[in-house]
Amino acid sequence: MLTIGAFAKASRLSPKALRLYDELELLRPARVDPETGYRYYAVEQLEQARLVAWLRRLGMPLARIRQVCALDEPAAAREIRAYWARVEAETATRRDLAAFLVDHLSQASEEDTVMLELRYAALSDTGLVRPANQDTAYAGTRVLAVADGFGSGGAPASTAAVEALKVLDSETLPAGSVLNLLEDAVQGATRAVRDIAATDEEVGTTLTAMLWTGSQLALVHIGDSRAYLLRDGELFRITHDHTLVQSMVDEGRLTVEEAAAHPQRALLLKGLTGGASVPAPDMRLQDARPGDRFLLCSDGLYGTLTETDIERTLASVPNPEEAVHTLVAGANDAGGPDNVSCVVADVVEARA
Repeated sequence: MLTIGAFAKASRLSPKALRLYDELELLRPARVDPETGYRYYAVEQLEQARLVAWLRRLGMPLARIRQVCALDEPAAAREIRAYWARVEAETATRRDLAAFLVDHLSQASEEDTVMLELRYAALSDTGLVRPANQDTAYAGTRVLAVADGFGSGGAPASTAAVEALKVLDSETLPAGSVLNLLEDAVQGATRAVRDIAATDEEVGTTLTAMLWTGSQLALVHIGDSRAYLLRDGELFRITHDHTLVQSMVDEGRLTVEEAAAHPQRALLLKGLTGGASVPAPDMRLQDARPGDRFLLCSDGLYGTLTETDIERTLASVPNPEEAVHTLVAGANDAGGPDNVSCVVADVVEARA
């Protein structure tokens, strides 16, 4: 048997940590002296203690460490892989936000010589199966937005979220404050949805929106509506779904193909709801070049048409108005099982 001091030295855990893990029933001593209360550990416990120490160095919460330690080695390895995949995904989101901040706080050394503007169109359709349309799509001079409502008040929730952002279409955008303006607008959208949902977490909406600065697009995203970029004929998805199945794909538990057919593929991990707390949305700054085409859409579009179909339409239909009608018609031709909404915006050189 090893004293707590000897065990701490061998396991590289402090005596204080060992006492905490004992209280949490994470790593119980092999024997406790009934008179002195002194803890003794078996040599065989060193392997588990070292595993706990390594997992703590990874930053894993104690509750999850307890779960991992209760598993056999292959299952524990899968859990650690899944945990780290989630950490990397969250780090990537924070990296995007850091890049956003750096861009806004940095002073450009040269002014752009080419003036750019957006040409845009929006369309929302009930589809062929749903009794009502709970989507909202909007495109204006500065604001592009798609929201997909859910629950009994889904339609007014999606409308309220988009209305809260539309005010940015008419406001002056002071240099360097785009992030703050967008964040304030999203907070307004959150309050508006909460008023409609009346604390009912089953009522809410997704929100994917972009704010045009004149040279870039500030993106805010929560839920499973999406934003895509068509650049030089190639389609890129620039948002990450906040869904259970996407998290399982990120963690290596599901393939993309399995996720597409998963019975819980519509289960959201994030959304604007009536809950007391709302998870922070993803925010980033997207560069824009002449010739770029952006698509915002609800899952009624990408869940019905393949990305190849979407890419082909965006690349071949030159006018945004025609493009949104072609995309919605394509979804309905494929059965129209859901509401379908999309916004298409082209970045072009401003007319003289």
